[in-house]
Amino acid sequence: MTAAIRLEGITKRFPGVVANDNVNLTVRSGEIHAICGENGAGKSTLMKIIYGMQPADEGRIEIFGEERHFTSPKEAIDAGIGMVHQHFMLADNLTVLENVILGAEPGRGAVIDFPTARARLQELGDAYGLQLDLDDTADTLEVGERQRIEIIKILYRGARILILDEPTAVLVPQEVEELFRNMRELKAEGHTIVFIDHKLDEVLAIADTITVLRHGRSVATVAPADVTAHDLAELMVGSELPTPGARVSTDTDQTVVEVRGISAVDDAGVTRLRDVDFAVHTGEIVGVAGVEGNGQAELVEAILGIAPVTTGTISLHGEDVTEWSVRRRREAGLGYIPEDRHRRGLLLPAPVWENSILGHQTRTPFCSSGLWIDEQASRNHADGVVGRFDVRTPGVSTPIHALSGGNQQKLIVGREMSTRCNPLIAAHPTRGIDVGSQAAIWEELRRARAGGLGVLLISADLEELIGLSDTLLVMLRGEIVARLDPASVNPRELGAYMTGAAA
Repeated sequence: MTAAIRLEGITKRFPGVVANDNVNLTVRSGEIHAICGENGAGKSTLMKIIYGMQPADEGRIEIFGEERHFTSPKEAIDAGIGMVHQHFMLADNLTVLENVILGAEPGRGAVIDFPTARARLQELGDAYGLQLDLDDTADTLEVGERQRIEIIKILYRGARILILDEPTAVLVPQEVEELFRNMRELKAEGHTIVFIDHKLDEVLAIADTITVLRHGRSVATVAPADVTAHDLAELMVGSELPTPGARVSTDTDQTVVEVRGISAVDDAGVTRLRDVDFAVHTGEIVGVAGVEGNGQAELVEAILGIAPVTTGTISLHGEDVTEWSVRRRREAGLGYIPEDRHRRGLLLPAPVWENSILGHQTRTPFCSSGLWIDEQASRNHADGVVGRFDVRTPGVSTPIHALSGGNQQKLIVGREMSTRCNPLIAAHPTRGIDVGSQAAIWEELRRARAGGLGVLLISADLEELIGLSDTLLVMLRGEIVARLDPASVNPRELGAYMTGAAA
């Protein structure tokens, strides 16, 4: 096969960090090529260089045999490259049709030729098994459908090379299977797919070729038939593939958070939570499974006090906090690892040390006399979090936006688990985390549970939910539809409950 992408000696430096160090990569035309590596290995930076989002400091890029120097994503798109980012870039108030053609509208002047666009999208959907109702608004769609919009969007713009960043991060097993069918169909039609993934079993199932990056360098390119998940984990981080198992329940009768009959309605009058009822005890992890958009986010917002409930009560350590402010709940010990680290977890322009106390800045030892931040105490705390949770950063004064997404996530997890919180709401705590860091976070959760921490765990990683949880709840359309024993359910059965297919 000819090379769709050839990179030679790609180097990219940031202040204090070499993100890519003399990387060589060849992606053959018409193949599915996986890029693996631990957080901070340079995977996303390399993809952004290919897509024209960032320039390389050194090296050579060839696309279909022609040397290219992209200065913007538009130039990459014009060369036949499209990228689906881990965080989808859709306008929720626009329809599927409007989202896809936005910025590439057919027609003349200010007049958009919607019939032509509709016919083209129907053709693409039929050709690649990516059918969607073009008149649905994006905010009504499940996560798998939103991902299909992003894929159709880049196909509509003529992409022959598709770059997918963590495409399965928020999908249930049935949706992963559907995505893989779509990817194989695209490959059969001659498209080239490059994708980043931390789930090594998925990489082995779908990839034709796998390249492993470590510390910014390409250390191996292998065929899936020649390696195991264990081999890949060792290439990535020098350790075995972790599992979240070895569960030892330590829960007690002492309740740390109790939700009784809560319901919630959004601004449009739509019921998002309906009569939700459960409790979390000290030393217990209660897992919540559900396809994204079925009330998990609203449940978290209700417990935190971000959004009000219409009925029911919320208690912390036996005290009714339903009317309490977010700050008062946080100061009472409620920990929070947010689902969206950029929107809810970080101040991106601020340094690492400031982000290491975010949400706890009114508590000792970070606050002096109730008015001023104690910078030295905060920096000392940040140093501890960085060391304990292996946050790869040049220093605690580095702006948090300069860190990779995985290292940002490790800082958030470390911040919450090192500030004596109880209970802890952990929403997707290992999303975007490499296998080594994932194992470390699982171990931290186990250790904290043994010490009496009560955890409400929301995750799209079904192995994680089953392996860590003492009790497993399933949410569907804002209700708890099942209470399961993690010891007697497998991911496929759990996925069936999540989609309403279980009896």
